[in-house]
Amino acid sequence: MDGFAFGVVLAVLASLIIATNILVAVALFRLIQKNGCTGLYFVFNLAVADFLVGITITGLVTDELSTHSHPPSKMFCILRMAFIISPSAASILTMIMVTFDRYLAIKQPFQYFRIMSGLVVGACIVGLWLAACFIGFLPVLVQGFQQTYEGKCTFFGVFRPTYMLTIFCIGFFPALFIFIYLYCDILKIASLHVQHIREVAQVGLSGNSPSPHNTSDMKAVRTVAILIGCFVLSWSPFFIASIVKTVCQKCLPYDVIERYLWLLGLCNSLLNPLIYAYWQKEVRLQIYQLCLCVKRKVFPLFHMESGPWVPNRGPAPIHAISHPQFQE
Repeated sequence: MDGFAFGVVLAVLASLIIATNILVAVALFRLIQKNGCTGLYFVFNLAVADFLVGITITGLVTDELSTHSHPPSKMFCILRMAFIISPSAASILTMIMVTFDRYLAIKQPFQYFRIMSGLVVGACIVGLWLAACFIGFLPVLVQGFQQTYEGKCTFFGVFRPTYMLTIFCIGFFPALFIFIYLYCDILKIASLHVQHIREVAQVGLSGNSPSPHNTSDMKAVRTVAILIGCFVLSWSPFFIASIVKTVCQKCLPYDVIERYLWLLGLCNSLLNPLIYAYWQKEVRLQIYQLCLCVKRKVFPLFHMESGPWVPNRGPAPIHAISHPQFQE
């Protein structure tokens, strides 16, 4: 893949990341205004972090598509890469908080709203952004992570492979471990709930309908499983290849890691809003209402003409929901 083709692919990916995360962020913001569920703040922060990922990589698009641009200075390139890494790290850290939020809601359903107060949620969001900025700007503070710059503004063109190894040790691997631990515990709790419901059903005390709490638990397990799976499939090849590059400099070319595997990792910022837009019922309904609102404003005549064929009953309004209902 040459520079122009890579720039085109990166431009398309950045546009999709920005558009999808804006749509999901607006839908989540309206949901927060309506019901004020604390768990939505983490998902909203995830959409903001992924949106910033799309914004920051647009600078690389101009460099790849421009044929007569002068190479940036070393410090400018370091800062550019730092601004790309920081929202990516914030996205990964926010996914951990989203998973922990689901875990806490299932494990401590009666104490969840007391523990996850607005002050705690705000402190968690501020803390994860500070940690993400520290990870992103670590090469600025530690000169040993900086590579001998030859005028090509890329990750390995300005950073040493040891920096990627450090990110793996303090970022990717702990995040993956926490993901797996929380998911296994959530799966264990949900399995116990299912077993309890079956035992109660055998003695004829539960009726024929499934428990809403049990249903929300299983949907939370499904959402977390999809989230972890997409995260692992997106970022594992990039970090594994970076570790191999640290150990064996001649085993893999830099272009394979910086172009193909890094693009795969960026796809995680596109998959995150799609996951929540598809699997969360309230988010889907809010996006549907936003599309209807845009349709009425942009195509008022078309809306009037299509009125007789539109069912009289519109979409159900969104009421304030509890956190277990949000898992649906």
